[in-house]
Amino acid sequence: MELFDSLKFKIVRKKIRIVFPEGTEPRILGAAVRLASEELVTPVLIGSEVAVKEAAKKRGFVVDNIEIIDPNNYPAMDEMVAAFVERRKGKATEEQAREMLKDENYFGTMLTYMGLTDGLVSGAVHSTGDTVRPALQIIKTKPGVSRTSGAFIMLRGRDNEKYLFSDCAINVNPNAQELAEIAVESAKTAALFDIDPKVAMLSFSTKGSANAPEAKKVEEATKIAQEMAPEIQIDGELQFDAAYVASVGQQKAPDSEVAGHATVFVFPELQSGNIGYKIAQRFGNLEAIGPILQGLNKPVSDLSRGCNEEDVYKLSIITAAQSLMN
Repeated sequence: MELFDSLKFKIVRKKIRIVFPEGTEPRILGAAVRLASEELVTPVLIGSEVAVKEAAKKRGFVVDNIEIIDPNNYPAMDEMVAAFVERRKGKATEEQAREMLKDENYFGTMLTYMGLTDGLVSGAVHSTGDTVRPALQIIKTKPGVSRTSGAFIMLRGRDNEKYLFSDCAINVNPNAQELAEIAVESAKTAALFDIDPKVAMLSFSTKGSANAPEAKKVEEATKIAQEMAPEIQIDGELQFDAAYVASVGQQKAPDSEVAGHATVFVFPELQSGNIGYKIAQRFGNLEAIGPILQGLNKPVSDLSRGCNEEDVYKLSIITAAQSLMN
């Protein structure tokens, strides 16, 4: 079963509620109508009802059966403000909370935090910071995870090849503990997408072939990750060819169950991760789907501002599937 067919099968008719803070954006509207008609997601659009319906009408979309919530006319705002103040633990007064919740991303994030929606998709017109900041302040990371990370599903040949690259989007230079957490969360994300997780902790060194602090960090992260999740196949440090090519893996790391068979590739820092996935995308002609934010208590997904309606549709399906893990 192809990736999105598999994800659709998992979420169809489960009435998973996904909030879209950018309710008047045409790309969001088109995806929301499609998701609702296919019973994959129950969309919740944020914005003035008049403005949302006017924007939909201009594009020929019918949103009569889609829920629209206006932060400026929300009957349970007092309850939300109280929950926000409590969650921020003295970092925001009631007055500040009311002002912040006029922002559609903060408002949508609170809906998800309070369990009124199951996940959030934003970023078609907002920056990554505008989308991720409220999630980090309100939803926060899972116990045992100190920070969120960004993974990409890499596809080639209509699912004949399917891998996960991480972290390619968020953490500039994670330490060993953070890198271990990223590895474990990446394995969980891979399993959601029907990828059997064999996690390679990447470096320019394989099993001590180079003696440098950068390689030692990956070696230490591997040990921590193995202790955190002994049930997951995790190994390192491995060069990319040792992780990916069976013959090279056998030669360089003959005792490794991961070397030569890796499906999840954890990069040591953001520069190599971001460069690596883009080389695979452009030179290797793999399709890159993401970034998929990992490690949060509830799923929040960040679109590219250059996205199209199909990107919104696909990332919404991924977000809905992620909600089943929580």
